[in-house]
Amino acid sequence: MADAKFQKVARGERPLYGPRKMLLCGFPAGAQTKFESLMEMLGLSSVPRVWVTDDQRDAHLAELFSLAPDTGKGSTSTLPRAVIVGGVTEAQLHRLMGGCKKAGMQQALWAVLTPTSEQWTLEALLSELAAERAAMQQRRR
Repeated sequence: MADAKFQKVARGERPLYGPRKMLLCGFPAGAQTKFESLMEMLGLSSVPRVWVTDDQRDAHLAELFSLAPDTGKGSTSTLPRAVIVGGVTEAQLHRLMGGCKKAGMQQALWAVLTPTSEQWTLEALLSELAAERAAMQQRRR
């Protein structure tokens, strides 16, 4: 994971790497419904979603991105709250992030699928994202 580096995402119409899909972790069943409503309001309801369950923490991201839309829907997840996207445009990602913030959604870890990260396990990615967040918070202090 030494080659993992935070990179800012532009705001254009360029599609991000990977299949057009979202992996969602750490959403209890009730929060899934609220997230679905937010996606509708943001005009992003056509983006397929996979609700990652606790027993999938050791799966590689490529495997999770290949799952059928709505896999795991209705199952509560105790994983860290995370949103991992692939295939949406840069502008759609920014719209989603801004919408989640405005809606007061519980703070989440955010990631974009990359050729490197798709080979990682979900657990490894979540650990890396948590470490990045802690480092950024430390720098702000």
